[in-house]
Amino acid sequence: MMALKPEPAFCLGALKVPISLHDTNRKRLYRRLKENAAVGAGAIVVLQGGEETNRYCTDTALVFRQESYFHWCFGVLEPGFYGAIDVDSGKTILFCPRLPEAYTVWMGTILPKSHFKEKYAVDEVCYVDEISDVLEAMKPAMLLTLRGVNTDSGSTCQEAVFEGVHKFKVNNTLLHPEIMECRVIKTPQELEVLRYTNQVSSEAHKEIMRKIRPGMKEYEMESLFQHYCYSKGGCRHTSYTCICGSGKNGAVLHYGHAGAPNDKVINDGDMCLFDLGGEYYCYASDITCSFPVNGKFTDDQKIIYQAVYDASRAVMKEVKPGVCWVDMHRLAEHTILEALKQHGLVQGDIDGMVEANIGALFMPHGLGHFMGLDVHDVGGYPEGTERMKKPGLKSLRTVRPLQAGMVFTIEPGCYFIQEVLQKAFSNEIQAPFLCQEQIRRFMNFGGVRIEDDIVVTSDGMELLTFVPRTINEIEAFMAKARETY
Repeated sequence: MMALKPEPAFCLGALKVPISLHDTNRKRLYRRLKENAAVGAGAIVVLQGGEETNRYCTDTALVFRQESYFHWCFGVLEPGFYGAIDVDSGKTILFCPRLPEAYTVWMGTILPKSHFKEKYAVDEVCYVDEISDVLEAMKPAMLLTLRGVNTDSGSTCQEAVFEGVHKFKVNNTLLHPEIMECRVIKTPQELEVLRYTNQVSSEAHKEIMRKIRPGMKEYEMESLFQHYCYSKGGCRHTSYTCICGSGKNGAVLHYGHAGAPNDKVINDGDMCLFDLGGEYYCYASDITCSFPVNGKFTDDQKIIYQAVYDASRAVMKEVKPGVCWVDMHRLAEHTILEALKQHGLVQGDIDGMVEANIGALFMPHGLGHFMGLDVHDVGGYPEGTERMKKPGLKSLRTVRPLQAGMVFTIEPGCYFIQEVLQKAFSNEIQAPFLCQEQIRRFMNFGGVRIEDDIVVTSDGMELLTFVPRTINEIEAFMAKARETY
């Protein structure tokens, strides 16, 4: 009896991802397109994959990472590909670049088309320079190309362009909203990958908590995280620039950039805010852990940490389909303000504080965002949905009601951003709510953010992130680690 061929799969770490994940995605897409009366019969989706790029004008190639929409459809790891999907039949064709002979010297064996047909489990593979002739032979009524604005970046996605495209009727407006909505709801196969990236990243955060010591540099923790994710989990990329803020750097929301490259010495007594996420097979994770470098919370650190933790868990208790994300942001803001009032940092009526935007002084970002193939995943603001105008709320990356299968971050925070607070002290509306003397005590505190990744289920949520979270859990974990290391 002949042995069955194993299903094609990607595996760099411990998780084997079946290529059928992308067949499932394509079926969801073309079935959705069939339901759109504006598409009609004879339509073909044409997508262009990412291109390898060099560092500025040099010949130093940057490590390639596939464009997310293309990866969602096909799972192709290599640059320079195109893909086509017949909406009527579901037939899938990949177009690979025709490589020069010199490729074999510098990059390795030139693989035949049959290799990619088997690797990516598609119906046919042709060369990119044949795309016009192949499509013409299919006699499409319309080519559907991808053009739309990413509402997080404001950038427009790359529309497929190839020699001979002018010969076809092309529509570049119908595809984007449909494929974007497909990406908003994750399949069970996608959720398995997201669970894995969270598992690896959670363990990497715990490794930092074990090994961190006063006197180390922030970038050492960045290096430790990246090494763990790659060596133990096969995560070659991180999902975003590593944020390793200690002390007052914890109040810089996107610290770690080129102008502030995680280069401070972590001093004894500093609160650390480490926002780090590994990426596996283009799927993201996004986790923030906040803890004292020496493993023991001071009374002031307990006040701020507990306020943020309570906000996080208050939101988690409410998450389920139909819940308004804006309401969840307000719940987190209200919970933090209540704690700050209890400990004498703010005063007055909580509703009055909300109206005066006091919450946004301490948490200027949104509560969380979609996550998937991109850390700030697509679909936050579909056409016709508008951002809110108020501070804090205007930073929400979506205002959509929750649906089962959506993956979110829940990341309340409380920060002491000196410039923001100093300005508020002089604001006649905001100043009466602020206990300036008490707040000034925290001006070099930095901040606390607690960020977990969750998937909305039919009756609640599943927590994907597993790290020590309560004050007692963190202190016990770090104390035990100091007995070992």
